[in-house]
Amino acid sequence: MLDTLLYYVAAGAGAAFQLISACHALLNKRDPRSQLGWVVVCIMLPIVGAIGYWFFGVNRIRTRARRWRARGRFRDLGEQRMQQQAIRSLSVEHPERAEEVIQLLQISERVTRRPLLGGNLVEPLYNGDRAYPAMLEAIEKAEKYIHLSSYIFNVDKSGKQFVDALGRASERGVAVRILVDAIGEKYGRPRLTRVMKRFPRARVALFLPLTLSWKSIRVNLRNHRKMVVVDGAVGFTGGMNIALRHVVSDADNEHPTADIQFRLHGPVVGALNETFLEDWFFATGEAVDWAPEAVPVAGRALCRCIKDGPNEDFERLQWILVGAMSCARESIRIVTPYFIPGRELLVAINSAVLRGVEVELILPGTSNLPYVDWACRAMLWEVLQYGAAIYWQPAPFDHSKLFLMDGFYVNVGSANLDPRSLRLNFELNLEVFDSDLADELGRHVDMLRARSTRVTLDMLDSRSFPVKLRDAAAKLFAPYL
Repeated sequence: MLDTLLYYVAAGAGAAFQLISACHALLNKRDPRSQLGWVVVCIMLPIVGAIGYWFFGVNRIRTRARRWRARGRFRDLGEQRMQQQAIRSLSVEHPERAEEVIQLLQISERVTRRPLLGGNLVEPLYNGDRAYPAMLEAIEKAEKYIHLSSYIFNVDKSGKQFVDALGRASERGVAVRILVDAIGEKYGRPRLTRVMKRFPRARVALFLPLTLSWKSIRVNLRNHRKMVVVDGAVGFTGGMNIALRHVVSDADNEHPTADIQFRLHGPVVGALNETFLEDWFFATGEAVDWAPEAVPVAGRALCRCIKDGPNEDFERLQWILVGAMSCARESIRIVTPYFIPGRELLVAINSAVLRGVEVELILPGTSNLPYVDWACRAMLWEVLQYGAAIYWQPAPFDHSKLFLMDGFYVNVGSANLDPRSLRLNFELNLEVFDSDLADELGRHVDMLRARSTRVTLDMLDSRSFPVKLRDAAAKLFAPYL
């Protein structure tokens, strides 16, 4: 009798769990296809489907950043003044693009609610060959604090240099805070958290560690941001993790991976530091008292940090990219390692082509994730049929993320053009209004295109039937690749 009662109680609890999960998906998923898929999974796969939904389908999380902002920790009284100066400067520099500029500014201002900051210098550093020495030099010169965030921090030949430099800085009294994604840390051995125990003064925290806490059910939400801030005077951001594979010229590098990191000087470094401290507060609960340092004008670049992630009201970066494509008049040039665009991006790209904008996409011929390549190939025809130019790069694998528009607007950072970056990950991008930077990066894109192979519809059509079937099947999982 007792066994029967327990059976019915357990069955009832399981059914209630399935029903609650299905109702949650129905009420909270925005895409009807996602709604239908998760409702079916929750109902048709008893218990397992509902558990899978809470682990992989719940894509929102609150990081307490708003509450921290409400306490006034990051309010800079000079922000409005700097923004007004930046807008005036932009209008003077590009009078022929006044309408285009105003539209772009309105989009990003309303989406991010963060100021456009003038007086910055943005320098591209190609590969770990140039980026790592510059980053290490800044760390060695640190006097007050070093804030470093990375998705992956491998303690390999390159990583050990950073470990030693950070350790020395902590021993000379510099406040060292290191934030690494809990999943990203597991890509290498030995683990960074274990190695850094040699330096007890340095603080190391993991973002969303796999524990029994409520946060851990968000295993699908990762911190993909990369940044280093030293004393508020210099910052680094881009798409580059800390790992030997980014030092392309190193003879010990078995998997060379090209990438670009950007060195920043000027007021935008404070915005970078603000982003780090918000993440640090979420990961550790430590509210670091900090006021933006007074920094001199370093250059002409106008910059805005774009923080995107599942804690935001909507997909900020996607809105900004779609808006920028709608404003483009002459050219859009995209370099990305993973291209699995949602319908919104596909429509924006094709609409730009149909308006007469020259659109180029440069993708790796073979990336480090074969299943992403398969899904990508199943979608390329939707871009090619309208006249966009697509190129496949040869080895080494290029992990760079660049968006260039009309020779004066640049958008760079950690985000890829795939659903994981645009919907699930915590990402950090930087939009830059600077024709000099756009020209330099344009020359870099020219070099990439010159060594690449142009993709045609005939090339895609020539795939064998089994390969087409495999690619189409991979496309089904595009939202989570």
